[in-house]
Amino acid sequence: MRTAAAALTVLSSLGVAALAGCSGGGPEGGVSQNAPASRSASPSPSPTPDWDPRPGSIAAVGDSITRGFDACSVLADCPEVSWATGTDDTVRSLAVRLLGPSRAVDRSWNLAVSGSRMVQLPEQMARAAKERPELVTVMTGANDACRDSVRLMTPVADFRASFEASMRQLRAGAPKAQVYVSSVPDLKRLWSTGRVNELGKKIWDLGICQSMLADADDLGPAAVARRDAVQDRVVAYNDVLRDVCAKDRHCRYDGGAVFDFRFTGTQLSPWDWFHPSRDGQARLAEIAYRNVTAAEPPA
Repeated sequence: MRTAAAALTVLSSLGVAALAGCSGGGPEGGVSQNAPASRSASPSPSPTPDWDPRPGSIAAVGDSITRGFDACSVLADCPEVSWATGTDDTVRSLAVRLLGPSRAVDRSWNLAVSGSRMVQLPEQMARAAKERPELVTVMTGANDACRDSVRLMTPVADFRASFEASMRQLRAGAPKAQVYVSSVPDLKRLWSTGRVNELGKKIWDLGICQSMLADADDLGPAAVARRDAVQDRVVAYNDVLRDVCAKDRHCRYDGGAVFDFRFTGTQLSPWDWFHPSRDGQARLAEIAYRNVTAAEPPA
């Protein structure tokens, strides 16, 4: 996020770069924490009997989460720890789990762009189509809700139109590519988790996701209403992702798994308490692997 990057530059000059490094990842398998269902009731997508659980190539599109931003060092992408296409041994990305370490290098492409919103996704999808991947992973939407104010959040109708345009761009060049769509993370739960950390709150005050994270200790009616508005918008975005994906026979939505996941402090970046750490990236890889290889789409 550009605003976050500018704010963190100030913090970096004050010595934040001396913070502890990335935390370790976990073994392949299911997520250890059981989270409650997301706020929106999500009917099961249409069955996809021709879904291939072992695609031979992967292209990843989206935003800074897929680029591994702030996971390894302050103010920097770290694609090697990306949940989707990274090569880090502790993360064991989706590409590594599906293709193996050597093939993951040659048969996966990380086309995500830090700071991008849904309106930029059609361009990324067009680039992905040129690689003719067997699977495209999509994780975007957090930046559409994380704005300087609630008023600046992307309207739901615009979000839908851009996602539909993205799918058309992909289908124009890769009509049979499978698409795995991750839900937008629960930003309100992130606020609840991070607000207990005094350093994290100071970092947030410098400009990170102000629509949700501004004045983290303010529990007054206006602040509560602002956070609820952001939460409602994220839920609406996830409804769009689910609905648009369900109309494409080669698309699989995660059923709200990323939204429902309870990130802990160790799974957030020590430099911004917002992006996933190395450990957080590993958890995202686990979720994706479980859903991509499942016989049926998640409910």
